Amino acid sequence: MTTTLPLPTPLVSTDWLATHLSHPSIRVVDASWYMPASGRNARDEYAAARIPGAVFADIDWLSDEHAPYPHTVPSPEVLATKLGALGIGSEHAIVVYDGSGQHFSAPRLWYMLRALGHDHVAVLDGGLVKWRAEGRETNSASESPSPAVFTPRPDAARWRDLVAMRGNVEAHNSGARAEQVVDARSPGRFSAAEPEPRAGVRGGHIPGARNVHYATLVNSDGVMLPPDALRARFADAGVQLDAPIVCSCGSGITACAVALGLEAAGAKQVAVYDGSWTEWGSQTETPVETGPAQ
Repeated sequence: MTTTLPLPTPLVSTDWLATHLSHPSIRVVDASWYMPASGRNARDEYAAARIPGAVFADIDWLSDEHAPYPHTVPSPEVLATKLGALGIGSEHAIVVYDGSGQHFSAPRLWYMLRALGHDHVAVLDGGLVKWRAEGRETNSASESPSPAVFTPRPDAARWRDLVAMRGNVEAHNSGARAEQVVDARSPGRFSAAEPEPRAGVRGGHIPGARNVHYATLVNSDGVMLPPDALRARFADAGVQLDAPIVCSCGSGITACAVALGLEAAGAKQVAVYDGSWTEWGSQTETPVETGPAQ
C-alpha cells in the first residue's frame, strides 16, 4: 500500500509540486471555474494545457444540481462518489489549482475536501499561471483516471446555512456573541455601488459584515501574501483571527479563497456560508446594509 505523501498545507509551492509530481499518492486537480462574463472556458483551457497527470474537476458538476442556488455543496455521499470517479481517493494527497492567477476557484474544492474530513489537500500557490510562467511542463494528453474510493468524514461545522446566518445577525444586533462575517466580494458589490451579476439579487451586504476582497490576498504573481501581511490585511478590515469567522461571497466560490487566506494567516475557527449573497440577497425578508463596513 502506498504511503500518503505529507503536504505542507494549506499551500504548496510550484517547486514542491514539481519535485513530488511523480509520487504515487499525489493527485493533481484542475478546479478552474470562471464567471460567465469572463469569456473563459475552463474545460477548454484544461484540454489545451494542464499540469501533467491533472484531472479536471468541474465545480458546477461537483455542486448540487437540484439546489435553487449555484454551487450548493451536495450531500457528502454524492460528492464522495463524484470524487472517486475522478480517481480521487481517501488515501491520496491532493493538490488543487486553477488558472486565474488569483486563487479564484481552486480553494472551493480545497474547502469541500476539508469539509469531507480530508486533510491531505493543498492549493498550488500561484496556480497554473505561475507554473507556466516558470516554463514548467504542461500537456494536453487525455486523462482516464482509475476509479478510487473516497470515504467521507463530513464536518458539518464548516458550513453555515440561511437559518444560521439569520440567527447570527440577530445575535449581532442584540450585542450577544456573534460570528464575524467576512465578505470576499469586491468593495463595489459589498457597498452596492456596483450591480450584482445575477438577476433578482439586491446589492449590499449582510449587516455587520467586513469586506476582504479575495484578490487582495495575493501578490502580483498570484502567490498568497506571507502570513504577517495576511494578518495585517485582515486586521485592517476589522477581522479578529482568534474569534469565529464565517466567509461569504457571491455564490460560495471566493468565500473559500478567503477561508484559505485565513487559514494561512493562522485562524482556527473558520466556516463558509454556502448560499452566500446569491441566497441572502434574493430573499425579501433578510436585512441588507449598503455602503462600507460599519
